Amino acid sequence: MKSASLALAAAAALFVSATACSGLKEAMSAHVDTAAKAGSEELSVERLASLLGEATVPPRKDVAQAIANAWLDYELLGQSAAKGDTVVTDKALDAALWAPISTAKARKYYDIVSKNWGVEDSAAARKMFENGDILAASHILILTKGKSADQKAAAKKEIDAIRAKINSSNFAALATANSEDKASAARGGSLGLFQKGAMVPPFEKALLALKPGEISPVVETDYGYHIIRRPTYDEVKKDVLLASKGRSTQVAESTFVAKLEADGKIEMRKDAATTTRVVVADPDAHRTDKSTIATSTAGDFTAAELARWIGTFPPMTQSQQRGQLQNAPDSMVVMFVKNFIINDLVLRAADAAKVGPTPEEISQLHNAFFQARNAAWMQLGVDPKTLADSGKTEADRVRFASARVNKYMDALVSGKAQFVQVPEPVSHVLRDKMDASVNSAGIDRAVERAVKAHAAADSSARAGAPATAVPMPTGAAPQPAPTDSPTPKKP
Repeated sequence: MKSASLALAAAAALFVSATACSGLKEAMSAHVDTAAKAGSEELSVERLASLLGEATVPPRKDVAQAIANAWLDYELLGQSAAKGDTVVTDKALDAALWAPISTAKARKYYDIVSKNWGVEDSAAARKMFENGDILAASHILILTKGKSADQKAAAKKEIDAIRAKINSSNFAALATANSEDKASAARGGSLGLFQKGAMVPPFEKALLALKPGEISPVVETDYGYHIIRRPTYDEVKKDVLLASKGRSTQVAESTFVAKLEADGKIEMRKDAATTTRVVVADPDAHRTDKSTIATSTAGDFTAAELARWIGTFPPMTQSQQRGQLQNAPDSMVVMFVKNFIINDLVLRAADAAKVGPTPEEISQLHNAFFQARNAAWMQLGVDPKTLADSGKTEADRVRFASARVNKYMDALVSGKAQFVQVPEPVSHVLRDKMDASVNSAGIDRAVERAVKAHAAADSSARAGAPATAVPMPTGAAPQPAPTDSPTPKKP
């Protein structure tokens, strides 16, 4: 779709997850020393603890999950190559590419229904500008924040001198030469277009007091002293027209989605938020869960459907954003689910209109899948040719691939190798068709061991160690996102 990709983009923006792995399977509960399993190979608790110890990132569960998921994808990739890649059947490939095929279908449908949205209207654009619904400004700023009284006095003297010689013809040149807002100075002082409320009150009040083309007296804000110029409509006409068209498109899109939602008769179950949090915490455990979260004209939206949508997000993303949805207000959780249902309604409408990707476009997706898989094979050194030269039997090739992966993991966590991203569709096929699982209890045990070792280690020895190459969470442990955070104001 276009800028917003309808509800899918909104759902992606809201998406958060409690785990990035396959989840705890009941059958693994007895394997107290196993953190993860990939086909015939296992990641032991001891081995994961050792990898955590090699990393410079503090040992936490989210870090351990990131490492375990990288190991799992690499092991499965190597084993698929060793086995002649028999796991990639046409059926498996179609299932793996469900998300990009659905996205392509929705985008085509959206392009059709949005064809006449956002009509350029010069009169409406001019009115929006003149009424202040769309604002534009240029300024020169001399900073005073954090400065002494004497420094502020010097800044005032400097800005007064600039004001005394400024006019519309030399404003841009003087802004470039003198403004301490370097970003806008590079554009002749231009701040571009913005809406009411975007700037601090004294700045906005002074701007709105100006007629187009006028320059303000010196204006003081918490940031410093400003000289503000309000451009004429002709100077920013092109940008205002685009902004006006964009706003018109947003209104049309909102109207479309609202009608789609209303016609879809979406009804959320009372326990929708609770069920959603449970599913998000372990999507893998709910792949076949028929518990109804909501209903619509598209049918029941079940826990399994939610798990399927969540599975379209990369495991690493799920891990990094873990916990946020669990602590979000129920209203946000409900909106999270509703966006997926709206997507289903869009796809249903596309099917009714017989809109979808062409065979050529699907073929391109298939080719992209194999190219991504082949690239990952080569980067890890587990491509079929290399493995074929390593052993005559499948078992020999699997052992060789596993050795390559483990060596790569050591280099990766110590910063000596670059992270190889296994694309989500490839990971999906491998995890779905092969014996793959992550033991949450095993990960917890590995973290406990690593924490003890970390506490006992010489902190000075770690100070000069290279950064870990695995793209994993850093800094403090994940915290709930604030529900009412204020929007920062521009100077």
